[in-house]
Amino acid sequence: MGGAVHRPVMVSEVIEYLKPEKGKVIVDGTVGTGGHAESILGHIRPGGRLIAIDRDPEAISKARERLGEAPPAVSYHCENYRDIRSILDSEGIERVDGILLDLGVSSIQLEDPDRGFSYRKDGPLDMRMGPDAVMSAAEIINIESEDEITRILYSYGEERWARRIAHFIIETRKRRPILTTHQLVEVVLDAVPAGARRGRKHPARKTFQALRIAVNHELDDLREAISQGIECLALAGRMVILTYQSLEDRIVKSTFSSLAKGSANPPGEPLLSEPMIRVLTRKPVRPDEEETLENPRSRSAKLRAGERTRNGEGETRRGEEVP
Repeated sequence: MGGAVHRPVMVSEVIEYLKPEKGKVIVDGTVGTGGHAESILGHIRPGGRLIAIDRDPEAISKARERLGEAPPAVSYHCENYRDIRSILDSEGIERVDGILLDLGVSSIQLEDPDRGFSYRKDGPLDMRMGPDAVMSAAEIINIESEDEITRILYSYGEERWARRIAHFIIETRKRRPILTTHQLVEVVLDAVPAGARRGRKHPARKTFQALRIAVNHELDDLREAISQGIECLALAGRMVILTYQSLEDRIVKSTFSSLAKGSANPPGEPLLSEPMIRVLTRKPVRPDEEETLENPRSRSAKLRAGERTRNGEGETRRGEEVP
């Protein structure tokens, strides 16, 4: 697979807002190769527990290598973080003190051409983050209608040329199936007008983002994970989320805002009598200049955090909003 190394983003900021302390129970819902988890473990030992979750079996394997087998300090679950409630039930845990979600695709996944995440490396057009994903990107591209492909590209990639790219995909697959990443890149390059290809960013970037989100149901999973995760937090427990693109960040921002106001979440549900959380980040926290220079992946990162203020039995915690 090569020597790709995944560098965790904003570790010190994650620790600052998550507040892991000795004896606490923390969930890392996207443990990856264990970068954030390693730091968290250093703060919660002795007596603490880390619940390490990732839908990618390879990530779980690498996290085990890095963190080791240290029950009951750490336990591993190759599952989707949207199922946090059932995962905690299996551990006999009712409430946790913190939840971390580091979203998006990891460097390990991007650098492996067999995973099909990168438009820069030729490989099978797969993009599945774990075995729970039903359809690959190739199946979507070669089976779905032009309207559905357009919807995916526009909704999940905010792609200006979504309709045109979808049409070119349909015309190309009439002649041959589109099975590799570079075959799809060629179609996108043919579809996007020459003037739009001269920008700094790769013309296929949004198409690949959109397909990855569709394959892995990332936005729906994120909404469900926030909803379940907040319910699983103890009073004063914290949720910290790192996002890397605007669609994810909007969901986190709007959901936190809704829960902080005591408004309906999701829309149509009865209004909460009191706010469930207080928002700890008025604006998203960004990496400093030194980190962005050392780790270019961190440039798009945004951190948002919330603290549980209502425990479901009427007990509330009051406090000033943290800048």
